[in-house]
Amino acid sequence: MIRVLLVDDQELVRSGFRVILESQSDIRVVGEAADGEQAVALARELTPDVICMDIEMPVLNGIEASRRILMTSEDSSAVLMLTTFGHDEYLFDALAAGVSGFLLKTSRAEQLIDAVRTVAAGDALLGPDVTRAVMQRATQLPRPRGTDAPELSSSHALRAAMDQAGLTEREREVLELVAAGRSNGEIAAELFLGEATIKTHVSNLLQKLGARDRVQLVVWVHTMNAAAS
Repeated sequence: MIRVLLVDDQELVRSGFRVILESQSDIRVVGEAADGEQAVALARELTPDVICMDIEMPVLNGIEASRRILMTSEDSSAVLMLTTFGHDEYLFDALAAGVSGFLLKTSRAEQLIDAVRTVAAGDALLGPDVTRAVMQRATQLPRPRGTDAPELSSSHALRAAMDQAGLTEREREVLELVAAGRSNGEIAAELFLGEATIKTHVSNLLQKLGARDRVQLVVWVHTMNAAAS
């Protein structure tokens, strides 16, 4: 059973998420909070598997609440940040705080369910739409026309960091595609490789860069690019 804590200052939003999530036999909502301060207290009390966290809330915002929750070693909760494009200026800070994923509030019900299951399993969730927003905010790159995911332009700082980390040419290709929001399947198709091979490359990248998950790989790449801007 996946235990979920809902955090949003709008009761109607929390009620809607509860109905969606509790329609599934393997998900149970164990608590609700209307602000970040309540979220921190309930996270410690309930130790949920997943916290669905809003960003802009009274008393304490979702980013600071996530940071406080995730910095406590005994807390094993994963944070799924619920956001809108209007809040993209917060995304990079939230990634750095250690959240496990992002989901747009306009997403479909099945996407919310899948996202909760994904982060509960210890995986990261960062879709192409959110990746674009992070990329634009971190590197100030314009969005290319006629494409669903932007191509990443490697700065000198990024190339130097990849050299220092000892990444192979193939690992660099995979890393840049991960940072552009591609899934393993999409990367495999683009590079004409098997998906199992891509998973191996991603695992090697996590180890070489000391990253916890794919989200941290995205943060690493865009931090290096931003350092050159």
